[in-house]
Amino acid sequence: MFNDIGPMELVTLVVLAVLIFGPDKLPKLIQDVSNIIRKVRSFSESAKQDIRAELGPEFKDFEFEDLNPKTFVRKQLMDNDDLGLKEIRNSFDLRKDMEEVADAVHGRESAPATTAAGGSVNGSGTPDLLKKREKLDPGERPPFDADAT
Repeated sequence: MFNDIGPMELVTLVVLAVLIFGPDKLPKLIQDVSNIIRKVRSFSESAKQDIRAELGPEFKDFEFEDLNPKTFVRKQLMDNDDLGLKEIRNSFDLRKDMEEVADAVHGRESAPATTAAGGSVNGSGTPDLLKKREKLDPGERPPFDADAT
């Protein structure tokens, strides 16, 4: 509940509580607040047990936290891989893509390969734009050079 409160904020809250309520009333106030929290927790637990009893044995695995939309979406999309989302998520390798772009920019080749059209290919499997082919295939249009226009 208070995971994001640091030690300085906690000290500040204690000092403010002592100044506002006074040192003589503060222990009684803390005791009253803790009793109220305990009663609310017991009331919510008994309500959960009543709802589970009314729903029957079919819903024995029902968790009330699943009613939270964030939890529901996370459970349906992240845990259940019917859509193949893990495969799609794992297919994005940004480091590899950035290395391929850097290799292409610097003119380095990782491993030679050939394309189906017979042109030279750099290590990333894309055509090497720095090398010019001697002849075009029949019916092939010449490559477009944006810098030449």
